Amino acid sequence: MGGKVEIREGDFETPALAVLLRHHYTTSREVTPGGNAHVFPIDRLRAEDIRFWSFWRDKAVVGFGGLKRLSPTQAEVKSMHVAASFRGQGMGEQILFHIDAAAQEMGIKTMFLETGTVDYFLPARRLYQRCGYVECGPFATYGVDPQSTYMMKDLRP
Repeated sequence: MGGKVEIREGDFETPALAVLLRHHYTTSREVTPGGNAHVFPIDRLRAEDIRFWSFWRDKAVVGFGGLKRLSPTQAEVKSMHVAASFRGQGMGEQILFHIDAAAQEMGIKTMFLETGTVDYFLPARRLYQRCGYVECGPFATYGVDPQSTYMMKDLRP
């Protein structure tokens, strides 16, 4: 499984991270019918309303995830991804736990996320369910979309 995981906030300059971000963006768009993917491009992840972390082990990028504030008490998980070579090692749970903990520190009471409905996203949906997220209706600016699964988690103690 490997050594300790290093967490970096807002570090977009590392070439390995840029490669994984491009892969996430391109693949999400390719597997989602009708170009209906809600994945953020790299430049959007740099915006002030996003907190973004990358996760590293032994100089290899493990994955990444972001948090977009929707209101003073609500936020959304954005662009979460685990590199294929690190899947099945609990890294998704570690990334999501970090995002949820950061949200709680910011006073967020409810976390939301949107993910795809195609089979490619099934492992992600299972991860979110294991971590306490439940299906809900559209939130924020999302509308009813057969290509989207919406989920939420109450972060209040």
